[in-house]
Amino acid sequence: MNTRLSYLVTVGGLLISALAGRAWDYEGHRTVNQLALASLPTNFPAFVFTPAARERIAFLGGEPDRWRNTPDLTLKHCNGPDHYLDMEELAHFQMEPKTLSPFRFDFVAQLARARAAHPEKFPPIDPLKDADHTRSLVGLLPWAIAEGQGKLKSAFSYLREYEQAGTPEEVANAQQNIIYLMGVMGHFVGDAAQPLHTTKHHHGWVGANPHGYSTNYAIHSRIDGGYILQFGIDPEKLRAKLRPAALVGFEAGTGSSTNLIPAVLAYLGEQHQQVERLYQLDKAGKLSVRRELDQEGHDFITGQMLKGSQMLGDLWLTAWKQAPPDTFLRTQLAKRKLAREAPAKEAGQKEN
Repeated sequence: MNTRLSYLVTVGGLLISALAGRAWDYEGHRTVNQLALASLPTNFPAFVFTPAARERIAFLGGEPDRWRNTPDLTLKHCNGPDHYLDMEELAHFQMEPKTLSPFRFDFVAQLARARAAHPEKFPPIDPLKDADHTRSLVGLLPWAIAEGQGKLKSAFSYLREYEQAGTPEEVANAQQNIIYLMGVMGHFVGDAAQPLHTTKHHHGWVGANPHGYSTNYAIHSRIDGGYILQFGIDPEKLRAKLRPAALVGFEAGTGSSTNLIPAVLAYLGEQHQQVERLYQLDKAGKLSVRRELDQEGHDFITGQMLKGSQMLGDLWLTAWKQAPPDTFLRTQLAKRKLAREAPAKEAGQKEN
């Protein structure tokens, strides 16, 4: 192989590696976050709707994918699995979505125990292909979403306390934290709306393939961004299909105010049901970027993005509405106020 060809192969491999496992690419994630903002009620905190905040939230939709560009293996180890869940793999570990632990590390420990108890059920992991030590996992996307929503609830909680007894600077900082958390959280909710992020068939169909679905590794990057780049998205048309954001249905048995995992898994399960339809549309040429736009294929892609936007808006609204009082911060701010008032009170007493 000559030097130039070797260089091109190397660069090509790096590009494939960099794109692997992403969903919607940056433009798609921007759109998901923007549509989610459009679903929020007008009485949602107004600072979120300023032009600067809208742009920041849209920009941050791509942030977790930017983290994937670093060569640092420790970051790849904790960030990579947050973008997917191969739902079919749960059965190999004798797990079901409805019974998964709400705790990330308990779930990881369950996976490890199952591998240790039945090594014959799992192919050996090639250490040369597992530099970031993630091959023993099946993905942690539900926990990334639930934990992000928990952080957002916390931010709304302490914002309210600072609004009552904080400084203007503290209020502004709390608002900026909320904008950041909303934007980053949007990435993972958007990932879950791309069906290939819910399946072991993420880069082409694997295993038995009686229907002859594509086994091409590049199908993932084409669905994520190639299709959108070719045919574009009309946000206004999607905006017209939005319903107003609603509280996530905890009362329907899909979670609780302190355990979002069941509700998130139900959402992922719905997207997972679309995996085979995606492959069917692809086989029929309806998701091709080499032909004219097929309306059924386009409706499928944009419809999945719309589902992500709706779920994201629902989660943002739920975090705001269900944010509990931050009683610890309230107490600390009250003590600070008393400490600041004490010298003035003493001075007034001395004058009298």
